[in-house]
Amino acid sequence: MSNQSCPNCSLGLSDDNKLVGWIWDNPGRGTISLITTCLATIFLCTWVVIHPRVYKRESYANLHKVALFFKTVFAPEFIAVEGLQEWAQCRRMQRECADSTAGQFKLVHAFYISMLALRYRTPNGDRVIWPNQYTWLLQQELILWEDHPNWGLSLDDICDKSKSDNAAKLLALIQVTWFSAQSILRVSYHLPLSQLESMTLGYIPFFIVTYFFWWNKPKDVGSPSLVALPEMSMEQLHFFESMAVSNKFDNEGMKEQTSYWNIWYLNPRVFEKIEEDRLMHEARTKALKSPNLNPITEQPCEVMISENEIRNLEEQYKFRKDIVVSYWDPDLYRSKIWPLACLLGISFGALHLVSWNTMFPSIVELWLWRVSAFVSIVSMLIFMHFEKVVLRWDGILTLFSLSSPVFYLLSRIAMIGEVFAVLRAADPAIYDTYEYSVYWLPFL
Repeated sequence: MSNQSCPNCSLGLSDDNKLVGWIWDNPGRGTISLITTCLATIFLCTWVVIHPRVYKRESYANLHKVALFFKTVFAPEFIAVEGLQEWAQCRRMQRECADSTAGQFKLVHAFYISMLALRYRTPNGDRVIWPNQYTWLLQQELILWEDHPNWGLSLDDICDKSKSDNAAKLLALIQVTWFSAQSILRVSYHLPLSQLESMTLGYIPFFIVTYFFWWNKPKDVGSPSLVALPEMSMEQLHFFESMAVSNKFDNEGMKEQTSYWNIWYLNPRVFEKIEEDRLMHEARTKALKSPNLNPITEQPCEVMISENEIRNLEEQYKFRKDIVVSYWDPDLYRSKIWPLACLLGISFGALHLVSWNTMFPSIVELWLWRVSAFVSIVSMLIFMHFEKVVLRWDGILTLFSLSSPVFYLLSRIAMIGEVFAVLRAADPAIYDTYEYSVYWLPFL
């Protein structure tokens, strides 16, 4: 772009249509300032929004936060939808606990329990009290809401444990506002945005949406609340323990509890446990029935088997159960909100189309960008179409359900690589600035 076409613009190093390489020193802005500003905005949009679950071990907590950071960088829309699911689960828990707590059970309490921050002592260590278990204890009146401060559930205690940094939030808000304003002004002056700026802009709405859903969620809680379970009968205790969603996050020294792979897992949800119990019930019912014929009447008869045999069958079922790649909340998936969630899921790839006509070093890179943007949109839409995706062949649709996240990841890697590769030969107009912006310095 030239001064003749934009009288309020100041040129970079080139005033023709030739592509330029890295601009180290420029009165308006250079390559380094462009990269650092975009990376700072992306970092603040991802790191600040992360609300990790609670670990007793600091090393696990730090690694889990780093894992969430990479997930948010590569798939911000997935984290936003996960935030929606967690918010929906906490809202359900709040409604279920309302009668037992006279409406004093808040979203912050539900989030605190959902992030595995409430645990009970055992001879070997401690175990997680899952949301459905805590709700059951209240409904059975085995615990009273009046004792919640002794369980570490007072709002003051939770706020004291939460390390939510208001300064970091303010910094993120200022940087995001500044970056958005700069981008809008560039477009209004008909100045192109670089591919890196287009990608950075894509993170901002997900930063806002995810933070909206996690607004009441405590952040960076360093240690869980350890409590002693109330007295229960053997039957009640057995039922309580059977409600546990997973044992991978307990601290009893078991092999699966000390694996560093656990840091990559998102929190298991109660609806996953409900579905697992349903399948277990079907397996148990099937095991209790036998197609054998009665030797006298030659009619089908039912043969009861021992409890030990049932437990063995259930253990075999657990061993054989599917590896779940993705599982959306059934209530949310079947609600009228889900189409909006799908639109949210594909919007990140759609925002990359802002650079549809931006100059690229080659026609191959131009079409790689365009195709990658469309692939990310279509693959995410397909992926969100399936309520549950498991690592198991189940007909031709399995090709779509399992290949869609692979194609999405490949498209994201391609676009992330391109935003830096194209800077070796970029449109010189991306370094042009409008007149009064030359006095603005990047916030970081």
